[in-house]
Amino acid sequence: MSTDPYRLRAARPDERDRIQEIEDLAGTRFSGLGLIDESLDVGFPTEDLDRLIRDGQVWVACDAADQAVGMVIASVREDAAYVEEMDVLAEHGRRGLGGRLLETVCTWAREHGYAAVTLSTFRDVPWNGPFYRRHGFADLPTATWTPGMRAIHEQEGRHGLRTDVRVFMRRDLNRSTSAA
Repeated sequence: MSTDPYRLRAARPDERDRIQEIEDLAGTRFSGLGLIDESLDVGFPTEDLDRLIRDGQVWVACDAADQAVGMVIASVREDAAYVEEMDVLAEHGRRGLGGRLLETVCTWAREHGYAAVTLSTFRDVPWNGPFYRRHGFADLPTATWTPGMRAIHEQEGRHGLRTDVRVFMRRDLNRSTSAA
């Protein structure tokens, strides 16, 4: 019998506000790091979040009371699954929820025929670049960025992110096996 109080499931439309709250609370971890101009920072667009929830591309990690404490939002960009946002509340961190959420996206991507999962993140922040590298993602050299990645990079700059310390990453998926 499992003692894990957490479970992952698809997000429900009535959880949009909670998902946005998780994003906002997780964002406070960046305060004082000099990585985000908070006057320009914007949250994930509500209309896009609503659509992705309806499309089954948002998952939540829930505590024993079925309250969302973490989330991941996936989209499709340039024939790959793309992690738009992934956050776990600090008080629920270091329990494997981020890795489980990430594996959920990879499984979804594999089942839908995508060869890879990509994302953009801060290169050296411990819960960003190093976390994703431990989960099989590799940094993409700037010369290999797609036009869509370049557009995301420009948009991140307009939204107050320090683009000089960000990196695109990719995890190739083995289509013949599924994640455990």
